[in-house]
Amino acid sequence: RGSDELLSGSVLNSPNSNMSSMVVTANGNDNKKFKGDDKMDGAPSRVLHIRKLPGEVTETEVIALGLPFGKVTNILMLKGKNQAFLELATEEAAITMVNYYSAVTPHLRNQPIYIQYSNHKELKTDNTLNQRAQAVLQAVTAVQATNAPISGTTVSESAVTPAQSPVLRIIIDNMYYPVTLDVLHQIFSKFGAVLKIITFTKNNQFQALLQYGDPVNAQQAKLALDGQNIYNACCTLRIDFSKLVNLNVKYNNDKSRDYTRPDLPSGDGQPALDPAIAAAFAKETSLLAVPGALSPLAIPNAAAAAAAAAAGRVGMPGVSAGGNTVLLMVTPQSLFTLFGVYGDVQRVKILYNKKDSALIQMADGNQSQLAMSHLNGQKMYGKIIRVTLSKHQTVQLPREGLDDQGLTKDFGNSPLHRFKKPGSKNFQNIFPPSATLHLSNIPPSVAEEDLRTLFANTGGTVKAFKFFQDHKMALLQMSTVEEAIQALIDLHNYNLGENHHLRVSFSKSTI
Repeated sequence: RGSDELLSGSVLNSPNSNMSSMVVTANGNDNKKFKGDDKMDGAPSRVLHIRKLPGEVTETEVIALGLPFGKVTNILMLKGKNQAFLELATEEAAITMVNYYSAVTPHLRNQPIYIQYSNHKELKTDNTLNQRAQAVLQAVTAVQATNAPISGTTVSESAVTPAQSPVLRIIIDNMYYPVTLDVLHQIFSKFGAVLKIITFTKNNQFQALLQYGDPVNAQQAKLALDGQNIYNACCTLRIDFSKLVNLNVKYNNDKSRDYTRPDLPSGDGQPALDPAIAAAFAKETSLLAVPGALSPLAIPNAAAAAAAAAAGRVGMPGVSAGGNTVLLMVTPQSLFTLFGVYGDVQRVKILYNKKDSALIQMADGNQSQLAMSHLNGQKMYGKIIRVTLSKHQTVQLPREGLDDQGLTKDFGNSPLHRFKKPGSKNFQNIFPPSATLHLSNIPPSVAEEDLRTLFANTGGTVKAFKFFQDHKMALLQMSTVEEAIQALIDLHNYNLGENHHLRVSFSKSTI
């Protein structure tokens, strides 16, 4: 799902931690317990009742409404009723939020919503329903504490003055991961219709100008997003109002886009965007597209390119024709193993007409965001992989009797999913790709030299090795991150004998 990081000071959620798991989603009992608050103007309460939510709205988008006003301490979604309850840390924060949104009507997905005080003074949700939810909630609380506004629970006066311009100026600080025009569109679309975006580099900083149809939307976006991180602990958004009130976009390409004019030329000798593709940006989904996983691509319109590839189009904007050599070593199994480090991969499809691209369906949108943030830009088989969200919701399996040459595989029932067990330690051990690997499930008979030889045979160089005290686990360092990625793909679940299958993951430690 898109922009799920917005929670804890991270806009595209976790690459971070699974935000959806932070929320206790209402079941039948919840609906009986919380029938909704019918009073329009109740006594102030730190629990707010939110009504008229769009059907597909995410918990993250609801939480984002409260973040600028203080710490969010709990949430309960009543998706069947298009309602939610949001609990803030203090009554003062809730009062500030209600007062602000009574003057500026809040919108989610271009639809007005309604916020009022709840009859409930606190939210009581069953902690045992989702232990991971509580763990993530604690993590969010910790991050919010470090990002708390200086003014405490109130929004500074300058933040709530009426917006003068529908155009925002955006600066990305600490840009560890690449931020594309499409990522910005995905994030800022939560607050209203984005008409135009222009990106550029100034003073060695990546910047953008983004125009909404209404200054109120720009105001809401600035309030919710200024100071937030797009990915965990990096890519921080600094947002101001621009003195411009209208942007003049001449080309639709990777630097600029006018979403009201899909007919504009690209300006680089590339074809203009197909209008159908232009309308397909920023769809929330649990499906990842990996365009150009096997060729060195500079894809100017990553989301559009993924949408085109997913739709079975042969052409992909910006893909160099000479870079499409098919390397048979990339298989659905290898993608399942790599992306499985960050979530439970359900299905993988390597595109028949575009074998340097693949679709990967994760168990949920938070896992998609996690995989995208950690794997986009990494090297695999000597090529940089690009990962973006796809407009498709699921990977279709081939029709019965149709031979697709093993390009599509269903992993739904795989015993190798790392995150199916609630409360698994694997949730605490998710790290970016690194040269150091963590090995576990090592049988007593396997020595250091055996493991060094095994990993050297993947084509890399073993730089260091260290057994843990019990010899059941070890750290092994390859010379590069790319070599470690290759080794993990080749050797995770490798049979070491004595009914022991090796477990391999990335480590945050060094030897």
